[in-house]
Amino acid sequence: MSFSRQALLGIGMVVGGIVMLSAMVQQLGVSDDNPSLTPAIVDKSSAETASSSSLTTDVDTEKRLLALKQKERAARVAEQERRAELFSEEQASAETQALAKARNENQQYSVNDDPTEETGQSDVTYPKLQPRAGSTVSTPVSSTNKANDDSQKAEQKKDKKQVEEKAASKEVKKSPPKAPIDYTIESGDGLLKLAHQYNVSVAVLAQANNIEPSATLQIGQVLTVPSRKQIERLEREATAAEKKRDEKRKKEEALAKKSVEAKNEAQNKLGAARKEVKETDAKGSFGVQVALATNQASADEVVKKFKAAGYQVKTSQTTRGVRVVVGPERGKIAALALKDKVNSDPDVNTTSAWVLYW
Repeated sequence: MSFSRQALLGIGMVVGGIVMLSAMVQQLGVSDDNPSLTPAIVDKSSAETASSSSLTTDVDTEKRLLALKQKERAARVAEQERRAELFSEEQASAETQALAKARNENQQYSVNDDPTEETGQSDVTYPKLQPRAGSTVSTPVSSTNKANDDSQKAEQKKDKKQVEEKAASKEVKKSPPKAPIDYTIESGDGLLKLAHQYNVSVAVLAQANNIEPSATLQIGQVLTVPSRKQIERLEREATAAEKKRDEKRKKEEALAKKSVEAKNEAQNKLGAARKEVKETDAKGSFGVQVALATNQASADEVVKKFKAAGYQVKTSQTTRGVRVVVGPERGKIAALALKDKVNSDPDVNTTSAWVLYW
């Protein structure tokens, strides 16, 4: 009976060991089939490591930024202290200079206004004014300086009054003087202003002084302002001169117009004559003699003038001089038309041209 119990106990222990062994084997198999457990553990540890590393980095950055801000603040404070020190030194220097200047002025006025010179009491001591730091020093004015200032002000008022009276007298003068007067040019004067002042035209005023109406006047220059009678005479002369100039201009314009018309007419006749040259006239060449010069130099001058006007010019030596001929033309009719054109051409200014047979 005891043997059977021991056998059963041994069998139970064996069975229990087998069960435990199979359970361990199964556990190992599950671990091999599901490997995600291990990476999860690794990832968790990595995340914790990264988080701790990031936190450490942020703390270091904050420390560096804080140190930089402290340095900048210290630099600004040092700069402000340096500027304050410079300002204090400049203020102290300015106060010292002001005090020295005030002391010198007080000494000067104390010497000039020494009461011992008037009363003879040398034993009386008069205190000198000492300016306070930062206060404005008032300079005492002596009676002599005050009198000088009053005198200068009175003279300035007098000069100003004289200038105003002179300007007023100039403005009042609005009519020509009864007799000629001399006027000295001052700053700002001109013919237009002077003419307006004496109620006379600029042309008459310029004519009376033999200058151009647009002339520039110089300070100190003396001009004559004509009298009323002289102004009337000058105006009549100016009107007559202007009328003559107009007539002369009109005559010149009429002559120029007539000359152009004559030149055009002669040119047209010459063109028509060249077209109507007859067979009998075409047997020879004709030219228009325009000058007979005494030497070649004079002939060259005439040639130059006619060539500039557009003519064909030739010269030939004769016993009487150098002949200057314009042309040639085929036929006498064309030569006569050329002669009329030359005589009516204002560019060559000749009236003695005549036809020459070559």
